[in-house]
Amino acid sequence: MSNVVIIDYGVGNLKSIQRGLEKVGATVKLSSDPKVIEKAGRIILPGVGAFESGMCGLKKQGLVDVICNFVKTGNPILGICLGMQMFFDKSEEYGEHQGLELIPGTIKKIPKNFKRKIPNIGWASLHHFNNEKWKKSCLENVKVGEHLYFVHSYMAIPAKKEHILAEYRDEELEITAAVKKDNITGLQFHPEKSGEMGLKILNNFVNK
Repeated sequence: MSNVVIIDYGVGNLKSIQRGLEKVGATVKLSSDPKVIEKAGRIILPGVGAFESGMCGLKKQGLVDVICNFVKTGNPILGICLGMQMFFDKSEEYGEHQGLELIPGTIKKIPKNFKRKIPNIGWASLHHFNNEKWKKSCLENVKVGEHLYFVHSYMAIPAKKEHILAEYRDEELEITAAVKKDNITGLQFHPEKSGEMGLKILNNFVNK
């Protein structure tokens, strides 16, 4: 099993993710040290809050290039919630802000025709967008319709549909729930808050 480093940049619920990973047997470190991150077998970019604050936190710690260079190694990287959103080119949250530019696309506010209250806080069921890619991801053996826990007001709009791994649906509106591009996976939901199914997803990320 590879060691997992959770990137600590001052934004995110790190301890709950750490506990979730440890429950599935992972060896976990919290770190903002570039040398520790570079040597990791797998890394997780967590995050809660506003896009601009998240990117400022990464820049302040000097971690933008570290993350981008890690991606080039081919080792797995997982972004959770805001962490997933920062993989994209830019966000329109409170102005336009540049992201890590690892996945083409934009983060936009959930539109007004969304039937739930915004921010969307609660459980939603997953639907796969790409069945073959699903089987080769951390969602492997997760059944369509399983419920995961979301907390967000903004949604990812990937420029290429091929990068969408899963969605959830709000009547006619489809929301990106997970993305995958090569060794990069992003989850809009919180696996660490999603019970046994969330632990299964974390286990898949650590062990597959």
